[in-house]
Amino acid sequence: MMDALIQGTLLGGYYAVLAAGLSLMFGVMRIINLAHGDLAMLGAFVVLWLVGLGWSPWLAVLATVPAMGVVGMLLQHWVLARTLRSGVLLPLLVTMGLGALIQNALYGVFGSEARSLADALGELSWASWTLPGDIIVGQLSVLTLVLGVAVLAALQALLSWTRLGRSIRAASSDPEAAALCGVDAGRVHRAAAAISVGLAALAGAMLATRATIEPYGGPLLLIMAFEAVVIGGIGSLWGTLLGGILLGLAQSFGALVSPQGFQLGGHLLFLVVLGGRLWKQYRDGLGLSIWPVPGGKASSISAHKTLEAQP
Repeated sequence: MMDALIQGTLLGGYYAVLAAGLSLMFGVMRIINLAHGDLAMLGAFVVLWLVGLGWSPWLAVLATVPAMGVVGMLLQHWVLARTLRSGVLLPLLVTMGLGALIQNALYGVFGSEARSLADALGELSWASWTLPGDIIVGQLSVLTLVLGVAVLAALQALLSWTRLGRSIRAASSDPEAAALCGVDAGRVHRAAAAISVGLAALAGAMLATRATIEPYGGPLLLIMAFEAVVIGGIGSLWGTLLGGILLGLAQSFGALVSPQGFQLGGHLLFLVVLGGRLWKQYRDGLGLSIWPVPGGKASSISAHKTLEAQP
C-alpha cells in the first residue's frame, strides 16, 4: 500500500509536466490541442536523434526544449491563429490532422521500433534507494518529480512576476479588456504556444528516460494529459500538479487490483471527477445547491411562482 502511494506520487510529477502545456494553451487560446501528445513524441525522438549523434542526453534535452518552443511559435502563427476565427471545431480538426501528420512522419523517419534513452543514461536508469519497509524508489523517478515541481514553480513565477506573465493572465481571463489595455494578443498567443510545446517536448524526453516510446504513442499521452487537467482543474498550475498526482495514485492503486487496473483506475477517477463537475454545473444553472435538500426544489419553485405573481 505504501509502495503504491509513493510510486503513484512520483508518477504524478511526470503527468503534471505533460498536462501543464495542454492546460496553458487551453487557458489562453481556448484551444484543445489534440496534437499535444504527438508533439511530446516529436520532442522525445529529436532528443533520441541528437543522442545518436553523440550528444549528452542532458545537453540534447536543453537544446530540444527551446527548439520545440520555436516550433510552437511558428505553429501558432501560421496554423492555429488562422483557425481561431472559425469557431471551436476547426482548431480541433486541424490539431487532429497535425497529430496524424507527426505520427506518420515519425514512422517514416524512425520506423516502428520502440526506443528509449535508458542506455544513454547508464546507471541512473536503474539506480534506486531502499526506504524503510523494503520500499524501492528509483532515483530517476524522484528526479522526474523534482524536475516537474521545479518547472511548474518556474512557470508560476513567470506568470506572476513578469510582464509577459501578466499579459498571459490578462488575455486568458478577459481577452477584450486585455486588448483595450494594449496587450498584444498575437504575442501572448505565440508565447503561450511556445511554452506549451516546449513543456510537451520536455515531457516526451522525460518519458523516454523511464519507458519506451514509439511514433504512434502520442494519443495515449494526450489522454493522460487531458485527464490530469480535468481532475486538477483548468487554469491552475498547482491544480495540474495535484491532478497529475491523483491520476498517478489512481493508476498505482488500480494496479494492485489487477494489471489492467493501472489504466482503468485512472479512467474511473477521471469519469468520477468529470461527472461531479458536470453535476455541479447543472445544479448551479438551476440555482440549487450541489446536493438535493428535502423540500428545497419545491421551495425554489414556489418562490419562483410567487415572484411571477407579483405585479
